Amino acid sequence: MPVTTLLPFTAPPNRKSASPTSFRLTEKFILLLVFSAFITLCFGAIFFLPDSSKLLSGVFFRSASVETATRTGIDSGSIGTGNADKMLAKIRKDHEDALIEAKDTLQKHPEDIKKDIKNDKDQVAQGVVKGGKGDGLPIIEYVRPPGVIGREPSDPDTKEKRAKIKEMMQFSWDNYKRYAWGFNELRPVSKQGHSSNLFGGLKGATIVDALDTLYIMEMYDEFEAATEWVVKNLDFNMNTEISVFEVNIRFVGGLLSAYYLSGKEVFRQKAVELGEKLLPAFKTPTGIPWALLNMKSGIGRNWPWASGGSSILAEYGTLHLEFMHLSKLSGNPVFAEKVMNIRKVLNRLDKPSGGLYPNYLNPNSGQWGQHHVSVGGLGDSFYEYLLKAWIMSDKSDEEGKKLYYDALQAIEKNLIRKSSGGLTYIAEWKGGLLEHKMGHLTCFAGGMIALGADGAPDQQTGHHMELAAEITRTCHESYARTNLKLGPEAFRFDGGVEAIATRQNEKYFILRPEVIETYMYMWRFTHDPKYRQWGWEAVQALEQHCRVEGGYSGVRDVYASNPNYDDVQQSFYLAETLKYLYLLFSEDDHLPFEHWVFNTEAHPLPIIKKDFSSNQANEVE
Repeated sequence: MPVTTLLPFTAPPNRKSASPTSFRLTEKFILLLVFSAFITLCFGAIFFLPDSSKLLSGVFFRSASVETATRTGIDSGSIGTGNADKMLAKIRKDHEDALIEAKDTLQKHPEDIKKDIKNDKDQVAQGVVKGGKGDGLPIIEYVRPPGVIGREPSDPDTKEKRAKIKEMMQFSWDNYKRYAWGFNELRPVSKQGHSSNLFGGLKGATIVDALDTLYIMEMYDEFEAATEWVVKNLDFNMNTEISVFEVNIRFVGGLLSAYYLSGKEVFRQKAVELGEKLLPAFKTPTGIPWALLNMKSGIGRNWPWASGGSSILAEYGTLHLEFMHLSKLSGNPVFAEKVMNIRKVLNRLDKPSGGLYPNYLNPNSGQWGQHHVSVGGLGDSFYEYLLKAWIMSDKSDEEGKKLYYDALQAIEKNLIRKSSGGLTYIAEWKGGLLEHKMGHLTCFAGGMIALGADGAPDQQTGHHMELAAEITRTCHESYARTNLKLGPEAFRFDGGVEAIATRQNEKYFILRPEVIETYMYMWRFTHDPKYRQWGWEAVQALEQHCRVEGGYSGVRDVYASNPNYDDVQQSFYLAETLKYLYLLFSEDDHLPFEHWVFNTEAHPLPIIKKDFSSNQANEVE
């Protein structure tokens, strides 16, 4: 129900008396007494009844029902002053409701009344008005999904390792707070703030990205400090150009997850507010969004280097999870409409070479750009979101399911190869030619394929799990074959080498999570101890080669004897790498897959039950 604005009551203009001698003084005095008694009776009843604003809004001011009718386009003629009977009936009903509410209140225990008052104060502090809307949002009942906090590991060794990972998070956070508080990221070597141009003038990427990790690890004091910063300082009203993709997965995803974990209303409000800021990016002839957007002017454009002004598959294809939740939490179907339209555009296009999706699409013409296909950078999370859209919809999004399995079939046929040494890898496709290179980013695919194995068509579950295990082993080899035991940005299978970077600009490691992510999924589905062992090897390498006095830094060459630091503690290190490590050493009831889906930045979002999913689908058809 919308908040009714209480305006001061204005009496009608004074009318001139018929005659100054119409009433004698005694008659005037009697009339004045009667009128005073009537006013006292009416206003006394109104003001001394509990929740008298219900009566005031219905009698003297614009009623809530009138405002609701106006906002929804319903004819409100029958609610006007000309229909006195309906108005009187409404006043009578409000009066009865107020009496019932007063009776219920009198029967409550004093401690319960105190709790109600405290809850009301908390809601007001977070921008919610009881019985109305906070910042235009509908009041919804927060229900915490299962598995926010899991059981302690029963195995002492596992418990100790998980505690170590929490200490790593504490060290990362403390140094960020000490040296870079409010900046997007930390420079741990030089001990100062770092702000990537991906976020423009937007601030606090590490704070928002780390919110859910702090909560999951039960670091509640740190979570409250981060929440306070969000309340006081997270501002979207600025003249700055941002990456729609990065802001969506880190900021929108981080805020949504923080809301679902904690129930704090401020995160819902901020997420929807930011989502609304991103909507102008879709103002293109096709509805395929721009990559870059000015948050003030709403003017968008694409990266200058992107194939003749094209939008990028992994960017416009990685909005679905967050935007479906924005529609759910705001009651506004426009977010769902925007991402469902992207599917419509893609479904109208022919796919080259048996169903592969090129990485570039022109948002003006609706035609593919350069025919470059990758399951790594520029393409990766598009495929991830097809599968997760189906899972997040409580497996009611049959279109998303079909698109995913069709795409995976095309990838397996055209891109997946096996080296002479027996390593399975996913190559890249450029205009009909295979490049036998696999990126660190592509290593998420092992976990993705495992996650989707259970729904694979034609009894292919076992085949998919085997494929996922083979890809995971290849990615582990990319780590094991370096001096620092950390994986390179990309590795090749040509020129007599396997799973090794041969170019200098591919030898760096920037604290990426994809290999750890796949270990976590493979552990959950198989409980094979080698995945925890491989994860622990990564922990030891991070501690030995990336930990510096002021935090954790990426390194420029994983094949060097000693690390050369890049001096950036990426926000995704706290959001993804450490979270996936923590969950790898947690019990399966901690954020269980039957209730949660992780966005591509590892922000957990709850599965949307079928009743909402089907209604939402009907609205956007």
